[in-house]
Amino acid sequence: MSTTILGIDIGSTKICAIIAQKNDDGDIKILGAGISKSQGLKKGIITNIDLASKSIRSALNDAKRVAGTQYEKVIVSISGAYTKSVDSSGIVNIPNRDIGIKEINRAMQMADHNANIPNEYEKLHVLPYNFKVDDQEFIEDPLGMNGARLEVQVHIITVQKSSLSNLKKAVKSAGVEIDNIVLGCYASAISVLNHDERELGVAVIDMGGATCDIMIHAGNSMRFNDYLGVGSLNITNDLSTALHTPLSAAEEIKINYGSLKGNSNELIELPVIGDDGSTHEVSLNIVSNVIYVRVEETLMILAKALEDSGFKEQIGAGVVLTGGMTKLEGIRELASAIFDNMPIRIAKPKDVDGLFETLRDPSYATAIGLILYGGGYFTPYEIDSNKKLRYKNETIEPNRHHHQETLFDDDLPEENETPTALPVENAKEKLKDLANIQEEHSEGFGSKLWNRLTQLF
Repeated sequence: MSTTILGIDIGSTKICAIIAQKNDDGDIKILGAGISKSQGLKKGIITNIDLASKSIRSALNDAKRVAGTQYEKVIVSISGAYTKSVDSSGIVNIPNRDIGIKEINRAMQMADHNANIPNEYEKLHVLPYNFKVDDQEFIEDPLGMNGARLEVQVHIITVQKSSLSNLKKAVKSAGVEIDNIVLGCYASAISVLNHDERELGVAVIDMGGATCDIMIHAGNSMRFNDYLGVGSLNITNDLSTALHTPLSAAEEIKINYGSLKGNSNELIELPVIGDDGSTHEVSLNIVSNVIYVRVEETLMILAKALEDSGFKEQIGAGVVLTGGMTKLEGIRELASAIFDNMPIRIAKPKDVDGLFETLRDPSYATAIGLILYGGGYFTPYEIDSNKKLRYKNETIEPNRHHHQETLFDDDLPEENETPTALPVENAKEKLKDLANIQEEHSEGFGSKLWNRLTQLF
């Protein structure tokens, strides 16, 4: 049965909504897309819910008109500006020594439970980067293996609760109910990375309108992510200030003449800011110099973030650049020099059936990644924003009885309510459940406990 997916990339300069269909064979086909100018956002952060909602609705209506169909799953991006990350680990015993999806789920839920997360933050992604079966490390996929103990190490991305709530309100006001929320640079990585880059380790930098997001993929998953509140809009502002021209004219100069190679003395005529009708001439060499200074500074900050991450030695495939800012001529050569001659690739999103020519552009990497994520293209295991374990095309609901302390929550009396005794048979069932839980942690202990407790009845 086919599934229709709606992906909404909420960027600082544009909102992009894409509707795609996934068929029974897992193939994805794009049916429609809509793009609108972002309003109510600044550097990836929602500053006006009403304006942001109108921009989302505009892009969504255009996508629906082109697609001519309704959607079933809605995947929305969130900026790295909202997020913080931590690492955690979890260990579980495997009494029957057979590692199935439930055992993997238990281990990941344990790592999730062990994480130290501030109260004002909520978990967005729990991504395993290393599985260990008994004493054997770096297991790519433990499913079906034999072992007495399973350990997992995870990278957890968290998001501010208040910012998450604002995003949900803006999207809901546009008439959309969210199914899943995905970190923007994670979605971009899904759409631009190839198998070899994932295997060797790689840094992905999404250079957008007002933000640059960096993530490092090493091992089996994301290991590091960071955010920089600088993007191509800063170039526009610099040009406007340096050339004394309106922002709209500066944006056109950037798009039409944007280059880091200052080798032209050609003169262009520009309007003068604040003086209607007046113009002046500017050399393209000056334009290139202004752009060069801003881009160089941005890349140097990103290179420092990569250095400070501690994972620079683990990215054998180098750096993949994507996003609208990468369309500047000469940015690859400059990046190579700043990143110590590491391999640099400028990446467009993967080719998807039905992909419009407009979308074959680095600035749409996140939007295409959201569609691919909704279609099942993601890290082999992940606990998503709905607290569900995703594995290939399957999702597993969180296990409410995973932790012993929550086992009897349904039976706790309400405040001012007199506790009532459980019937004997019900009590036996609860105690047997308890014994089964304990057995998972200590083989043989559960049967002893059960035998002792049944003597009471």
